Amino acid sequence: MTTNTILLLLLSLVIAGGLSYFQYFLKAKNKSNVIWFLAFLRFLAIFGLLVLLINPIMTKNSLEITKTPLAIAVDNSSSITALKSDKKVAELYQKLISNPALQEKFEIQSYQFDADFKPSDKFDFKGKQTNLDEVAKNLKSINKNLIFPTVIITDGNQTTGNDYVYRFDPVNKVYPLVVGDTTTFLDLKINQLNVNKYAFHKNKFPVEVFLQYSGDKTTTADFTISQGNSVVAREKVSFSPSKKTATLNLLLPADKVGLQIFKASISSGAKEKNSYNNIKNFAVEVIDQKSTIAIVSAINHPDIAALKRAIEVNAQRKVILVKPNDINQLQEVSVLVLYQPTTAFKAIFDNNKLAGTNTFIITGNNTDFNFLNQQQNSLVFKMSGQREDYLSEFQSQFNLFAIDNIGFENFPPLQNLFGTVTTNANVSVLLSSKIRNVATNAPLLAFAENQGKRTAFLLGENTWKWRLQSHIDNQSFEKYDVFVDKIIQYLASTTSRKSLVVTHESFYNSGEAIVINAQYFNKNYEFDEKARLTITVTNAETKQAKNYDLLKGNNSFSVNLDGLSTGKYNFTVKELNTNTSYSSHFEILDFDIEKQFVNPDVTKLKQLALQTNGKAFFEDQADNLINTLLENKEYKSIEKNISTKTPLIDWVWLLILIAVLLTTEWFVRKYNGLL
Repeated sequence: MTTNTILLLLLSLVIAGGLSYFQYFLKAKNKSNVIWFLAFLRFLAIFGLLVLLINPIMTKNSLEITKTPLAIAVDNSSSITALKSDKKVAELYQKLISNPALQEKFEIQSYQFDADFKPSDKFDFKGKQTNLDEVAKNLKSINKNLIFPTVIITDGNQTTGNDYVYRFDPVNKVYPLVVGDTTTFLDLKINQLNVNKYAFHKNKFPVEVFLQYSGDKTTTADFTISQGNSVVAREKVSFSPSKKTATLNLLLPADKVGLQIFKASISSGAKEKNSYNNIKNFAVEVIDQKSTIAIVSAINHPDIAALKRAIEVNAQRKVILVKPNDINQLQEVSVLVLYQPTTAFKAIFDNNKLAGTNTFIITGNNTDFNFLNQQQNSLVFKMSGQREDYLSEFQSQFNLFAIDNIGFENFPPLQNLFGTVTTNANVSVLLSSKIRNVATNAPLLAFAENQGKRTAFLLGENTWKWRLQSHIDNQSFEKYDVFVDKIIQYLASTTSRKSLVVTHESFYNSGEAIVINAQYFNKNYEFDEKARLTITVTNAETKQAKNYDLLKGNNSFSVNLDGLSTGKYNFTVKELNTNTSYSSHFEILDFDIEKQFVNPDVTKLKQLALQTNGKAFFEDQADNLINTLLENKEYKSIEKNISTKTPLIDWVWLLILIAVLLTTEWFVRKYNGLL
């Protein structure tokens, strides 16, 4: 307590005693024991009230010592086991944390990392990925605004995440403790293989391969890509001490539709310590998207030739020209382009009502609009016999598919009969029309969908001028041809809106995250948050099935199937309230990225140490590391004087005591007739 507080307490004693004396002794004639007792009660009550007002505080000082943190992060990935260093890592970790001098100087923090980072003092070395970037990110957050050293027991072989060399705070020294055999062995390795997940049937798809060599002799290796028992590509590759990498670019044929599994391998006559990294499996989904587009016309017009060229730029499209009476040629057609239909097209319209082929209707001066009104109800035409030129205006709110404005406002006008065109609620307008600079609020290019059937309307002829103008503006037909291809692609798609939409890959590499996403929509095609989705995953070989629930996220449901072994799997996603289901399959390819290494990445770990002004140590230099940490005078404990202030009294109990004293005084006075 302070001196002022003590003086106030003494003054309180005097005041309490004085008031008690004045009340009971100053004019009292009878100084019996009762008076003394009442005076004592009054003294205690007044003194308690004064103490309550003063509220004396006790101050307690204590000395607290804060040690510098020492973060020890241990690589828990399976590459440690692959390099036969798991026992050594555990031994080094125990040596560091049990050192008395380190315990006295530092606050030791133990962590493990593989794909994730977390506090731990036990390690199983089963992590399927290594992410040293997570170590840097988390240590910055945990020991924010502190200067501290970090020891990383690792082989330095990172398989995921950003390059860790420059991710650690350069203010805080990092001391990599390198584990694994640093002896250079002859090793051939497929370092990386890049390939698109999808390819088109009867096309060729590119494969880019990065090969790596470790050794001190000149050698020649055979690189092959095989499918089953057939070799589909073969290359001879030479390496030397000065040429340790090679890049191959190959084109493979997509001859079969569906999921195609390939095996890339590299080999030589020499014996290697690690042959696991000589093989890499990959898969490509071959899609048959070949589609036939029929342009039906009763007249000759430059638009037809321009449209045919624009469509056939995409090698997956084939255009046939058909007269209105050649119905037999339309059996395998994906899209019908009906150019300026008249009553001669009646048989085609009648036939298509049953076939349900998506159509692209182009009108012009020769179109019979009364007939067209009878064949569809998406647009209503009230046209005169007068011709008119219509300019186009791009509608940026169009959202059926992604499309850029390629300069439609600068294109020449299209010619059509003058009149009014009205739309129903199911029509989406991409281009609206203008007469000179006056907007007509009528469509020029519009799309409609009715009971799963899609129809596009282009209201005007002379689009060949558009293609020519696009070439003048861009020195290429590409932008216009892409615009036409997107229209055809939208019409060629037969995908209708489904209530259950499931997103997944056809194949996954072992060790990758296997996530399947699903969305369930109600009858208004609104995302249903109350849906109950489950998935049944069945191994195609063992027939063993497992059930999982899909968890709701922001706008989808998802399930993580990590832990499945390599092989083929069939699965079914089911919505329990409606029994709506979706079935498909995927394959997990045998590929363990953590088994790709024969040596620790000493170079990168030394770069990391240099970047943070630390030092890299090898596994037999643990004592040197300990001495370096102990001798570094930068890391000192901080002594802090902790001042704790606590009230001398508990005001609640003091109030109760004061109330009891005053109550007792009143009853005693009442009993003795002193009131």
